[in-house]
Amino acid sequence: MTGLTSVTVSVPLTIRRRGGRKQIIGPDGAVARQRDGGAGFVPVHGDPALIKALARGFRWRRMLEEGRYASISEMAKAEKIERGYLGSLLRLTLLEPKMVEAILDGRQPEGVTLPVLLEGMPAGWGAREQKSL
Repeated sequence: MTGLTSVTVSVPLTIRRRGGRKQIIGPDGAVARQRDGGAGFVPVHGDPALIKALARGFRWRRMLEEGRYASISEMAKAEKIERGYLGSLLRLTLLEPKMVEAILDGRQPEGVTLPVLLEGMPAGWGAREQKSL
């Protein structure tokens, strides 16, 4: 080779901050893998805020069932959060397993967001929405 040449590669991507971390979002909306250091993208699944709320609710429910805390009030004080918020997230653990699975996969019905679920669900909503899953 007698002459040096250069090649410029352009990749359309977006960098977003989520929870203090930076994520690389590919052109198709997929998130770059960060844990294993491997190249490639994994598809984005469910709503991160909703998934985090579900995880907290199930964690707190497990702590109550194991007897770590005698009451919701005691747990709220220990976790330094409002009792009402803790109770709202605990109610998420009462969702049907199919709905929880759909939320984790990002297949929840249109309009099912964390604020909507925290407000409470109308009677019969779960059975009606399950038909669409």
